[in-house]
Amino acid sequence: MANPRDVVRIPDAKVALSTASVYPESTATAFEIAARIGYDGVEVMVWTDPVSQDIEALRRLSDYHRIPILAVHAPCLLITQRVWSTDPWVKLQRARAAAEKLGASAVVVHPPFRWQRQYARDFVEGIWRMANETDVRFAVENMYPWRYRDREMLAYAPDWDVTKDDYRHFTIDLSHAATSRVDALAMLDRMGGRLGHVHLADGRGSAKDEHLVPGRGTQPCAELLERLAVTGFDGHVVIEVNTRRAMSGAEREADLAEALAFTRLHLASAVKVPRR
Repeated sequence: MANPRDVVRIPDAKVALSTASVYPESTATAFEIAARIGYDGVEVMVWTDPVSQDIEALRRLSDYHRIPILAVHAPCLLITQRVWSTDPWVKLQRARAAAEKLGASAVVVHPPFRWQRQYARDFVEGIWRMANETDVRFAVENMYPWRYRDREMLAYAPDWDVTKDDYRHFTIDLSHAATSRVDALAMLDRMGGRLGHVHLADGRGSAKDEHLVPGRGTQPCAELLERLAVTGFDGHVVIEVNTRRAMSGAEREADLAEALAFTRLHLASAVKVPRR
């Protein structure tokens, strides 16, 4: 039985669905599912789906389903190298413009690939410059080394561990933490008050980036959410999971509903109130 001096504290953080979580279904499907299940909003992954690149189409989806766009994920993946230009700075400028026009408060960005040498050389300073030009948070996301058998390749620069560099805001991704085999809570501590955004997914430490439904792997998903509740985190918690193996639309929705329920449960943290 709870102590009468305990109260439940729920932070202001909203729980959003990444449109990547419905792949191979479309961006439009993600809005429909998020609204039906009861998410607070969506994060748009800008990728090869033309709708994800079209601000007016995204605005219409948001209005039709009455669900806000809370964040924009810039096109940083290998498969999106030609989306919104081949110039990585143009991509970020367009992501910022999209976020501002759509009312999103965050842009998620990956550190550069090592072969993007000039971009990597200027990245930290450039992100600060862009962050100073807008109220939108540029939240740089932790990545992981690429592994093949016993070999490891450092694919990102300045580093896949973004806490080694100076950024105004970070995104922590627990599936990436699992793949990099680091202590996610220690990384959270290093981010401290600069944590601006969360990608919630689970993993088992595989060399593959698994993005499991929270609670199905070994990552401290519950503990991280409870810490956010205690510290009054005011960013967004985004469910970014892999549902490609779902055998039906109903199974995909069940996974996404489970992820939402898990997140809301652990964001409601009991804290002790000092006796007067």
